[in-house]
Amino acid sequence: MSIEQQYIDLFSQTEAMICRHSAEALNAPRAKAFADFQAQGFPTRKLEKYKYTDVSKYFEPDYGLNLNRLAIPANPYEVFKCDVPNMSTSLFFVVNDVFYTQTQPTTHLPDGVLFGSLKEMAIQHPELVKKYYGQLADTEKDGLTAFNTTFAQDGVLMYVPKNVVIEKPIQLVNVLRADVDFMMNRRVLIILEEGAQARLLVCDHAMDNVNFLSTQVIEVFAGANTTFDLYELEETHTSTTRFSNLYVKQEANSNVLLNGMTLHNGTTRNTTQVTLAGEGAEINLCGMAIEDKNQHVDNHTTIDHTVANCNSNELFKYVLDDQAVGAFAGSVLVRPGAQKTTAQQTNRNLCATREARMYTQPQLEIYADDVKCSHGATVGQLDEKALFYMRSRGISQKEARLMLMFAFVNEVIDTIRLDALKDRLHLLVEKRFRGELNKCQGCAICK
Repeated sequence: MSIEQQYIDLFSQTEAMICRHSAEALNAPRAKAFADFQAQGFPTRKLEKYKYTDVSKYFEPDYGLNLNRLAIPANPYEVFKCDVPNMSTSLFFVVNDVFYTQTQPTTHLPDGVLFGSLKEMAIQHPELVKKYYGQLADTEKDGLTAFNTTFAQDGVLMYVPKNVVIEKPIQLVNVLRADVDFMMNRRVLIILEEGAQARLLVCDHAMDNVNFLSTQVIEVFAGANTTFDLYELEETHTSTTRFSNLYVKQEANSNVLLNGMTLHNGTTRNTTQVTLAGEGAEINLCGMAIEDKNQHVDNHTTIDHTVANCNSNELFKYVLDDQAVGAFAGSVLVRPGAQKTTAQQTNRNLCATREARMYTQPQLEIYADDVKCSHGATVGQLDEKALFYMRSRGISQKEARLMLMFAFVNEVIDTIRLDALKDRLHLLVEKRFRGELNKCQGCAICK
């Protein structure tokens, strides 16, 4: 039996249950997504887009799925204590793939803002969810997106009305919790209407030492003149596998910052697809991965300049130790008529051992003649001259290596437009390089 067949059989047997525990707006595209998954199957390394990560093999083990929506015995508000100095956030939780509502948050969001369970919001505001859900995440073009759309029953909706500014950052914590090997499939739908402003920090944490597999599809609609920051921080463990597909559409004069940071993981594949659909739009796409042992991080990005006068800045950095594997494939497409485009793409990678492996594939595809576009990629080791200089000043070799690695990734951290989070990341990265886990006082998740 093929790897796909077990999931085809599972959906055929449980379709009614899946739909019963979801909402009509999420159920509407489910049948087509299932047909698309049957036609495509899971991505394999035979596909150019997935040449560095054989996705299909990670679905072969037998995982539990909570399709009947049984209650998970965990109150994240009691066990999660994120003590970030000088940063006050509106805090929400997703436990596995269910938005947590048993304890109501004390935070207050501006009038008209919606933030909560995608399933419940689809019931309360069906026309809003129907208008946007699945419009960017095309199930015909990606087997993982088709799989997620087939099985996802809940997730998060974030809606910010026209000209509303959310001053306080929103923090969403995805908590992985199970007693057996477990799979979760969640959706995130983010809608900012014209002139809206918001910042969202998404953190992934694992409570239990079992094998977790998560699929996630995020759709972001940034209306004209919006400003939106999305920070993703993965701090799980070596038995987790994460597949995340992020789709972004930007209208005229929108400004979006995406920053994905992998500090601790098992296997991670992030796909990011940004469409600049209105003149004056700007995207800053950044990422960082710190890996050791046999960890694997693969980032695949596409920035599509469809109209004139748009800017894109892309920066990804990896630090690889032990037998870690990193991959980056970044594509910038400038379509005919997208004149006055400015696009810069940079990928820098540091291999601390000879056993570490990094694969990089930057690409520019330009069909307009009045543009400023550049790209570059490097893979190297620590600067021996710098190490020698630092050791000659009395700094130990271990400390000198740590200082050089920290300085290397600092450029990505400095793109963060939230000072308290920036300071926190500096501390987390330093602890990570030292092999320490920075635990907030009273937190039962960071063990």
